[in-house]
Amino acid sequence: MSLLQVLVLSIVQGITEFLPVSSSGHLILVSKFTDFPDQGLAMDVAVHIGSIAAVLIYFAKDIWNIVKGVFKEKLLPSFANEGCKLFWLIIIASIPAAMVGLMLNNNGMEWMRNTKIIGWNILIFGILLWFADRCSLSIRKIENIGLIDAILIGLAQCLSLIPGTSRSGITITMSRFLGIERREAAKFCMLLSIPTIAGAGLLVGYQMLKNGAQDFDWVMLGIVFSFAASLSAIWIMMNWLKNRTFLPFVVYRVILGTVLLLYSYDVLRF
Repeated sequence: MSLLQVLVLSIVQGITEFLPVSSSGHLILVSKFTDFPDQGLAMDVAVHIGSIAAVLIYFAKDIWNIVKGVFKEKLLPSFANEGCKLFWLIIIASIPAAMVGLMLNNNGMEWMRNTKIIGWNILIFGILLWFADRCSLSIRKIENIGLIDAILIGLAQCLSLIPGTSRSGITITMSRFLGIERREAAKFCMLLSIPTIAGAGLLVGYQMLKNGAQDFDWVMLGIVFSFAASLSAIWIMMNWLKNRTFLPFVVYRVILGTVLLLYSYDVLRF
C-alpha cells in the first residue's frame, strides 16, 4: 500500500461516510477501477474510525449532554432526561446491525464486494431515499424519537452491511419515513455511527493483532486523513440541509448505479 492510496481512500471515506451515497461501496470501487490493490476490511474500518473521531468533535456538545444524562441516572436505563434517553435509543438502534454484522463476519463477507451488488444497491436505495424525502412530513425532532422508532431505524441499518446501500442513506431514509426532519435525521444517523463503526473497528483490530498486524503505519495515517475529510463533510452536510433536500445525492446515486450496472453487465466498458 502506498501513501497515495491511503490518501485517496481516506478522502473518499471522509467525503462519502456521512453523505447518503455509500462510503463502503466507494472504497471498494476505488480498488476495482484503479491500479491500487484491494485495501481489505482493515483499511476500510480504519478510515471509518477517523470518521467517528470527526463525529465526536462536531457533536461534542450533544455527546457531553448524553454523558451527563447517563451518569445522572447512574448508568441505568431511563428515559427520564433527554441525554440518557438518546443514549439508550442509540444503543437499542445499534443492536440489530451488531448481531447481523457478527453473523456475516463469521460466515465471510468478501462475496458482497461485488460490482453488481454495489450497483443495484446504490440505485435502488437511492430511489427509496428520494421517495422517503419527497413523500414524508418533516414534523419530528430527535427528542420525539421513541423506542419503536429506534428499533425500526436499527433494523434498517442492518441493510447497510451490504456494500452500496449506505449506512447513512438507509437510516436517513427510515428516519424520513418516520417523519423526522432532514437535519435531525442526519444528526441521529451520525450519532448512531459511533457504536456501530466503533464495534466493527474493535473486531477487525482484534483480528489484525491476533493474525499479526501489518501496514499499521498506513492504518494510522488513514485514520488521520479520514478525520480531516470527515469533519469537513459533516459541516457541509449539516449546513446544506438547513433549507435543501437530499435530491442531489439521489441524482448522483442513480447515475452512478446505472453506470456500474452497465459496466458489470458488459454493456459499457472503460
